[in-house]
Amino acid sequence: MRRSLFTLSLACLASLLPSLALAAGPEAEASLKAHSPSVQLDPRPFFLVNDMSESPLKQQLLACTNRPQFTRTNFSIGHRGAAMQFPEHTKESYEAAARMGAGIVECDVTFTKDKELVCRHAQNDLHTTTNILATDLAAKCTKPFTAATIDASGNVVTPANAECRSSDITLAEFKTLRGKMDAANPRARTVAEYLAGTANWRTDLYSGPTSGTLLTHKESIALFKQLGVNMTPELKSPSVRMPFDGFTQEAYAQKMIDEYKQANVPAQRVFAQSFDKADILYWVRNEPAFGKQAVYLDDANSVGALPGAAQLASYKAQGINIVAPPIFALLTTDASGNIVPSQYAKDARAAGLGIIAWTLERSGILADGDNGFYYQSFDRAIKREGDMMRVLDVLAQQVGILGIFSDWPATVTFYANCVGLK
Repeated sequence: MRRSLFTLSLACLASLLPSLALAAGPEAEASLKAHSPSVQLDPRPFFLVNDMSESPLKQQLLACTNRPQFTRTNFSIGHRGAAMQFPEHTKESYEAAARMGAGIVECDVTFTKDKELVCRHAQNDLHTTTNILATDLAAKCTKPFTAATIDASGNVVTPANAECRSSDITLAEFKTLRGKMDAANPRARTVAEYLAGTANWRTDLYSGPTSGTLLTHKESIALFKQLGVNMTPELKSPSVRMPFDGFTQEAYAQKMIDEYKQANVPAQRVFAQSFDKADILYWVRNEPAFGKQAVYLDDANSVGALPGAAQLASYKAQGINIVAPPIFALLTTDASGNIVPSQYAKDARAAGLGIIAWTLERSGILADGDNGFYYQSFDRAIKREGDMMRVLDVLAQQVGILGIFSDWPATVTFYANCVGLK
């Protein structure tokens, strides 16, 4: 039954747009085969399977652990690359995601002072995702670094802070920076301390002076073509007032699509995303080939803030075909404590919407409980690290998602290969 639900989901969506498993088309499939290196999984997926409680799913996944080869899959989407250990939106992070078998990789798109598109999660995150505060460009930041104020008892009175925007600097200046793990130390009294805030379950091993290569949006397209992966750019909400020096929101949305067209990337290889419905509808109206599989991201922070059945149906009526909510929106628990599809998941499916989920491997250690944002609706069912595979299985087989963003795509690649997802 679980299998038939997933098949039904793909069949329903296939009548409206190419599914993620088929999105590439003949040209992209040939490119994927020609350019794809052999997938190399690290030990983590195998650790997670070994850590699972005994179940038929564990036995099914254990049977795959001696598999001689794993293949790239569009079900596995590299969230900012492979951001669990590599600085996000860097060349090295993207290459790691492709190596782990992600068939789709994400460049979040924002713009510089001279209105050039670059890959950053937010327009105003350079102070936490790059070394800008340790360079002369710190003087150009919207808010310079301010040290923390700490009282005699060691309590933080005012946390350390700064704000550096890509729109504060030109593209040439942006390209001099190096990416680092997204983190900051609120207790910092110096810039060096502020930049050294990486969580202990992540690593700074790949944040050295010869790595963390920042990319323009155009450079990410060229790299993704070389790697043979499909592309999911997210148009980020500007931190500056729009229009910015005459640059309107519509021009911004169009410029992102134009860069794919200029690079001769077929629309079926691009899954443009935005949290702003106006962006999605702009593409639906003005770039229908791209708008057909544009992804409307849901920014709800709690179950109570999620759209209901009527609102989801209205998305479909407006020409939106894919929604992408956080994982918690799609799952809940039943009376026995089992993880099951949520009402939102059922309503989205009933509306004929394809679903992409975000984000796996972003919550740190699971066994300590209180796993935060992504697990809020079903956290009571999570007891150990291996439960991540249960989460993935319910999303794939019962909710019928088309794909899932992950900070460590190897986990999703392993699962998809084991259960036969493309």
